[in-house]
Amino acid sequence: MTDPIRATRVLTQIDPRSWEHPADRAALNALRRIPVFDEVLRKLFGFFGEKPLRLAFLSGAVRVGPTQFTRIHRLYQDALRTLDAPEYPLYVQQKTEINAFAFGMQHPFIVLNSELVEKLDDDQLRFVLGHEIAHVLSGHPLYITMMTVLYQLAQTGFPIVGLAARVVLMALMEWYRKAELSCDRAGILTVQSADPGMGTMLVFAGGAGGEANVADFIAQAEEYRETGDLADQVFKVLNTLALTHPAPVIRVAEMRTWFESGAYERIMGGDYRRRGEPDAAYKEDVAAAAQSYRETAKEAFGHASDAARRVMDSFRQGFRRE
Repeated sequence: MTDPIRATRVLTQIDPRSWEHPADRAALNALRRIPVFDEVLRKLFGFFGEKPLRLAFLSGAVRVGPTQFTRIHRLYQDALRTLDAPEYPLYVQQKTEINAFAFGMQHPFIVLNSELVEKLDDDQLRFVLGHEIAHVLSGHPLYITMMTVLYQLAQTGFPIVGLAARVVLMALMEWYRKAELSCDRAGILTVQSADPGMGTMLVFAGGAGGEANVADFIAQAEEYRETGDLADQVFKVLNTLALTHPAPVIRVAEMRTWFESGAYERIMGGDYRRRGEPDAAYKEDVAAAAQSYRETAKEAFGHASDAARRVMDSFRQGFRRE
């Protein structure tokens, strides 16, 4: 294993708005404006409460500390220091799925699955820890917990998940996919390199063996982003609707776009929002998100137009042959 990359800059008092994807903030604001949102949230709070949820998720987990999972504790302290964040309870649970999450309604905590701890090297694990810390700093755990509970209840057909709750669930899943892109940026800032984040996505996608190649996976991400006729674009959307997380190749492409945009360098140079600075107006969030969606739609429409043009050219050629 190579020596881990050491973060050389502490991002003192960095505000989550510095790394949040514009579509993340706008989607969350839109979510809060759904008429049934507060009602569904109150029902979940009343039915479950904070303590039963914590017990349910942590009954088989081990608390990380100076003498418990010492490697993870050291990396966690590095990540907290780099993002200038308070310490939240961190646990490891026995799970074969490569995953980590931040949960909690009033008292957030972070959980790492044991398989993730075993598969990731130090820098990749620091990236994940920074990602999860960012969820807490952005105030995401309440909504992540709500989404997870609703998703699980929907799978079992539990009566509380009526039509209103399903509307909220779909909106939560759309927001969470954008929130993951935000926190990937924080993961990059934590390690202060883009490579561990892209390597982590390769592991998530199944490339945990010694034969996996990050450069080839990056090329695959670019191919996915650039592919497509009209049918491809439709299937990409349909495939995403049922997912809580964006596909790993999409996350790699988004990381590269953000890293290469100059935003990373500006933050590392000290040009970032500090906590306590006035929040941007809602309309500014919406405008930024609209621009993000507009660029994505323009790209997709361009692919679709090219595909339609190829179909028409093919049809004309076939007609001439007749």
